[in-house]
Amino acid sequence: MTQKVKVHILFDFVESAWGGGNQFLKAIKDYLVNNDRYVDNYRDADVILLNSHHNALKAIKIKLKNKHIKFVHRIDGPIYYYREDGYYLDKLIFALNAILANGTIFQSYYTKQASVIRGINLINQTSSIITNAPDSLLFFPKKNNFLHKKIRLIATSWSGNMKKGFDIYAWLDKNLDFYKYEMIFIGNSPIQFNNIIHKKPMRSTDLAVELRKADIFIFASKVESCSNSLLEAMHCGLPVLAYNGSSNPEIVKSGGKLFNKVEEIPKFLDEIVANYIIYQKGINLPCIKMVGNAYLRFFDDICIYVQNKKYKKSINLINYFEIKKLLFYCKSIQKINFIKKKLGFEKIC
Repeated sequence: MTQKVKVHILFDFVESAWGGGNQFLKAIKDYLVNNDRYVDNYRDADVILLNSHHNALKAIKIKLKNKHIKFVHRIDGPIYYYREDGYYLDKLIFALNAILANGTIFQSYYTKQASVIRGINLINQTSSIITNAPDSLLFFPKKNNFLHKKIRLIATSWSGNMKKGFDIYAWLDKNLDFYKYEMIFIGNSPIQFNNIIHKKPMRSTDLAVELRKADIFIFASKVESCSNSLLEAMHCGLPVLAYNGSSNPEIVKSGGKLFNKVEEIPKFLDEIVANYIIYQKGINLPCIKMVGNAYLRFFDDICIYVQNKKYKKSINLINYFEIKKLLFYCKSIQKINFIKKKLGFEKIC
């Protein structure tokens, strides 16, 4: 293609401390802007990057009025595995994907395989697995590779969902050797800590500084598509002790240890401490430039495919009402769960 493909990200960005998707998409947007590939007005775009279920109805309306625009769908989840409203949210995401996506980006092999099991239909589109990466101007390795005399552990999570591993953090709060270790948790927590120091969510600039002050990152989350928290810590040079599940093994590799049972943590911490530099050198992750280039290649390929009459999508008002109906179900389930929670009843699954 002779002309540069122009991209718009259909997402409501938040500048303050927020979830991993927001942070990654900000980094990708900056990369696209710096490479003169981003447009603020979606009408000027060749490709729109749609994230998960966000702005679903707006995306349908845009396609109805702008037939020439191609859509790339970035998918996480499946949400069913970690949220009460996940069943209908996944149905919404998969329907959006079938209706709109000329191509799909999965954040990990785990996400693609789990989405296929849950029923995603990838007919008449192409897909790629591209991992995430944080802003390298903020999240870069610490200068030293020595351990503090009292070893500093750190964990982070924007979400307060118990499946982020808070049962494990509660166990550590009671059982960790706090003469040997100190531990900080940064983010939103549904539980109170007695020994772990809890700090509220903070901006990426401050979070990166806190990560570089630490020695080892503890990651207990059980279900992850491709955790930005985990990536941020490893990009700051921290070896990781992570739960052995979902996409975590794909990211950690030789940069840390994986545990299956909470009782394994003390032994594995000792192993990381004893071989600290080896695990530090084992961190091998793509930077935001590499990830950004992979996104750009995929956007370019999509435009070539559609130009050659492959993976074209045409939609109609029936599709609009289908998405509207699924959105209604999702919002209804969310409201019911909210009311049940307030009343102390068990949540709907």
